[in-house]
Amino acid sequence: MDDLASADGWQGALRSAAEQSGDFLQLGSRHWAFFTEARPLLLVTFETLASLKESEEGLPAHFALCKERDWSLMTLICDGETWWRDPLVFTYFDRISDNSFLEAFDRVVFYGAGIAGYAAAAFSVTAPGADVVLVAPRATGEFNRTGWDQRLRGARRINFDGRYSYAPDMIDSAEKVWLIHDPLHAPDAMHAALFQRPWVMTLHAPHTGEATEDTLAEMEALDRILEAVMEKRFSPEFYSLLWRGRRTNADYLRSILAHARMTGHPRREAKICRSVTSRLNSPRFARRLAELNGEGQ
Repeated sequence: MDDLASADGWQGALRSAAEQSGDFLQLGSRHWAFFTEARPLLLVTFETLASLKESEEGLPAHFALCKERDWSLMTLICDGETWWRDPLVFTYFDRISDNSFLEAFDRVVFYGAGIAGYAAAAFSVTAPGADVVLVAPRATGEFNRTGWDQRLRGARRINFDGRYSYAPDMIDSAEKVWLIHDPLHAPDAMHAALFQRPWVMTLHAPHTGEATEDTLAEMEALDRILEAVMEKRFSPEFYSLLWRGRRTNADYLRSILAHARMTGHPRREAKICRSVTSRLNSPRFARRLAELNGEGQ
């Protein structure tokens, strides 16, 4: 395999994957559009070049899912945190909107997390009737609207004026928006609160912090969410069933234990440790339970 760190490596992998039934286009110096066609069920995703290079095959994160399900896939790739705010990216979406390209699909689902969630929401306006799945999305990087979010300092140099700008306004044509975030993580909760529409369904993933997407992926819940949305069978009840997987997720369990300890609730700590050690082999939780029992003697 070519070295994925080189342009020839990762671009070659994408061209090869799109060669038979798709396309790979360069949109200026910092953006690319990847497309593979299968059944008329399209997943539209947004990904950074850095994350793509980290994959074993140099392909989009959801390529394997789409290949397994025989879905079509469109991935917009950016080099750096551009927020996909580039006139050539706008022109690309203008073109596929004007030529009714997306109307050829029976189902279109936009997906993104973090700043990719911003892009998924912003560009979903080009596919009226699409479903949108957002994980801890940013509403915008514009300072006047989100100056309270210190994570977005790098976005201050980006122009958020003009088209496809404020993500909460761009979801008006969506059929349903599923927004998953940690309500205990203040910045993400504040962004989520800006997506106020009757068709926005907010789902909670507490104690996941900055790692909500990673936690859902580790729980093997993210693919099942996308599959259920694509098949029009996703619901808050189905999400609740998937969310039960947190009970065996190491990062989640460490997070709730740390929260209980930080807030001074030893009884809650002990309850968490007993629950974990009764189900899992976890020396860390067993040691903490022993410490707590010793303190109570």
